[in-house]
Formats: sequence, structure tokens, C-alpha cells
Amino acid sequence: MTQITIAIGSDHAGYELKQQLIEFAISKGYKTLDFGTDDTEPCDYPVVVPPVVEALRHNAAQYGVLVCGSGIGVDIVANRHRGMRSALCHTAEMAAISREHNDANILSLGSKYISAHEAKEALVKFVTTPFSKEERHARRVGMMDTFM
Repeated sequence: MTQITIAIGSDHAGYELKQQLIEFAISKGYKTLDFGTDDTEPCDYPVVVPPVVEALRHNAAQYGVLVCGSGIGVDIVANRHRGMRSALCHTAEMAAISREHNDANILSLGSKYISAHEAKEALVKFVTTPFSKEERHARRVGMMDTFM
């Protein structure tokens, strides 16, 4: 079995949660690629998204995680990239549904709106829930891929 690799990035508002998620992921046996930021000094969230996207595109990681204060900014930026299906999730159930129904490949989190405990649960659900591949879901994901 291949080890799951997670590409993760955050802006300054998401830094603390990102660090906790990296430590947690490693404790669960996942490999992580940390694309910053490396501290709480203000930075622009659009800068941290492309390295995570590129890690997915080049198969260096199977999943991405992006964190900013609300989760909205990184989610919008990620979804502007072809082939990326980022889901802003506030619960583990949302993370599971984003994978099962939408084949999401990036989990976006808002550090101001989700606890570290719930974010960790969401991360596990995200990387362990398979895409259902039911015809209706596969059709819809295929439709999404035609937009860009």
C-alpha cells in the first residue's frame, strides 16, 4: 500500500492550525509536504495555493489541504485552477461528502471557524473517504472539468 501524501499550505491566519494538522497527519502515518507559510507574519493567501496545486498536478501528493482565516480565500483561489476541486468544510461529515460526491482533491479550512479537533477529524475523513463513482456523481464531476 502506498503511503498517502498530503500537500498543505496556509497563510498567517491559518499557520497555527496548519502546524497542528501536519503533526497530526504524521502521527497517523501520512506524509506531508509543507508549503508554508512558516510563521504568523502577514502574507497573502493567493501565494500559498499554487505550490499545493502543483504538488497535486505532478502527483507528489494525493490530497491538498489549505488553511486561512475563513477558508474562503484559499478555496476560491484553488478552484480557479484546472482540475482542482476544493471543498470548504466545517465538519468531518462535509469533508466525507466532498470526497464521496464531488471527488474533491483539496480540503479548505477556516481556522477561525473550525476547532483543531474538528479539523483533524475532517482531515481523516477527507483522505479516507473514496469517491463513490456512482454514475450521477461521475457525470457531475465530469461536467465540472469542462468549465475551465
